Amino acid sequence: MAIYEKEEVNRIGSAELDQRIKAKKVTEMLTAEAVAVGVEQRYLVRGAQMQDIEAVAEMLNLGGIKVKGHPDIDVDEMRIEWTNPTWNRESSTRVVFNASGDPIGYVEVWDNTEMPTNIWTWGRVHPEYEGEGIGGYLMKWAEQRARQAIHRVPKEIRVALKAGADGENKEAQRLFEGYGMTQIRRFWKMRIELDKPVPEPQFPDGMVIRTYDEVDDLRKLYRAVNDGFKDHWGYVERPEEEQMVQWRHFLDSDPHYDPTLFFLAMDGDEIGGISLCRPVDEGDPTVGHCDQLAIRPPWRRKRVALNLLYHTFREFQRRGHKAVTLGVDATSLTGAEVLYQKAGMHREREGVSYELILRPGKDISTQEAGQHDGS
Repeated sequence: MAIYEKEEVNRIGSAELDQRIKAKKVTEMLTAEAVAVGVEQRYLVRGAQMQDIEAVAEMLNLGGIKVKGHPDIDVDEMRIEWTNPTWNRESSTRVVFNASGDPIGYVEVWDNTEMPTNIWTWGRVHPEYEGEGIGGYLMKWAEQRARQAIHRVPKEIRVALKAGADGENKEAQRLFEGYGMTQIRRFWKMRIELDKPVPEPQFPDGMVIRTYDEVDDLRKLYRAVNDGFKDHWGYVERPEEEQMVQWRHFLDSDPHYDPTLFFLAMDGDEIGGISLCRPVDEGDPTVGHCDQLAIRPPWRRKRVALNLLYHTFREFQRRGHKAVTLGVDATSLTGAEVLYQKAGMHREREGVSYELILRPGKDISTQEAGQHDGS
């Protein structure tokens, strides 16, 4: 929408200005509808089916190569998501196919929680088909799909559609901003090269490291993770049974799952902190990835997190990995980035998060430290 200066308003009058703004909105709406009709007339569009997964992953990786210089989609991880028992794949995705039957666009919408207050969407367009309106069409579809879930959220609570883009992907950022989304957060992917000795961890007296194969109590693990993330930005409480279904599915379906890479800092029978890792990062088996690192409040400020990182790095180094990565909120409420830098990590990539408010109301997600820890 054009920005009108005060002098311009005085010159043409507020009534005429209102008419111009309304006319512009109608034009934008009709243009968006025309683009949608155009995409559907030119291409086949339908929900994703399991038979599509290899071709869709290949198309998505073309986008990864363009932005990052390497493929970043692991088809095994996609298969885990596509078979999630709490998510309806065909109704929550759209794939755009060209005349040859090749996928050229994809989007997914995650509204599979009992109360979907923050609905995430993600997708890509084949690099050779960018600029044809496919990205805008998929965004419009994602918004419409997300709005179908609003009725499951109490009327006084805010609902938002969220999306993320790589910091180098200016096309995606322009798409989101042009669609009316607002940038809300930045995230870092951090990395440490394992080409130097890693300090030996020194945990508080009485604390020892166990791996999940020694504990084998999923509910206990989930509660520790949940407790550790309650004061992280964007956290929303979810029903435990809903989360347990998803956790069981992920662990049972992930071919890279290794319980000996789930490190638990135990204080007696209590889990004080966790470092849950995978032996691959974006399909690269030479790089390990710390998927979740969290310390429960009673064990914070005791160097548990730093020593868990040291333990994690040393174990990956022992196994022959060349590096370890993890993700962090660039403005973490708990100061996590400073910790990771202290442990020897550096920023590798930036991610940018956006949101579109679908319905205003009370935001029940964590916005400040201490919001959910009783302080």
